[in-house]
Amino acid sequence: MPRYILTGGPGAGKTTLLGALASLGYATVEESARAIIAERLDAGMSPRPQATHFAREILRRDIEKYEKTRDVPDSVIFDRGVVEAFGSVQENESWPRLELERMLAAYPFDRPVFILPPWPEIYTVDTERDQSFQDAVNVYEKVVKWYSHCAYPLHEVPCLPVEERAKYVHQVISCRDA
Repeated sequence: MPRYILTGGPGAGKTTLLGALASLGYATVEESARAIIAERLDAGMSPRPQATHFAREILRRDIEKYEKTRDVPDSVIFDRGVVEAFGSVQENESWPRLELERMLAAYPFDRPVFILPPWPEIYTVDTERDQSFQDAVNVYEKVVKWYSHCAYPLHEVPCLPVEERAKYVHQVISCRDA
């Protein structure tokens, strides 16, 4: 049961691409951060809780979603995921290297990680995405460093129409899983 990650900064097209991959028959898992923000806004709260609490809640939900996919026999594609959640927690409360390695081993993902580069032509803000484009670029750079730190090779998905992006990811996965 291969598990792959789509990552990148906000507004790079991950959620749209995830939907296109689902239409090709892939099992998909949505990112947790947007759901948390939406829930908080619906409750009349600020979009994000304190950084450590936000990171921990994303991690909790991402682990829960990972566990729910353990018995899925086919490829599963995650919009972000546990590896990034570890990075968010690590930013706010430093874990010993052995603890991080233990957590990464407990929740492995297949290689490569698909990364979507910042793409100003499609970038928009919405209710759950209030960052500027420069913030999105900064997140992208942070994600690249984090996955490299965790020894996950990154495979950049070209800036193409969504259907072509989905075919591209499908082709890479098909070659890898063959």
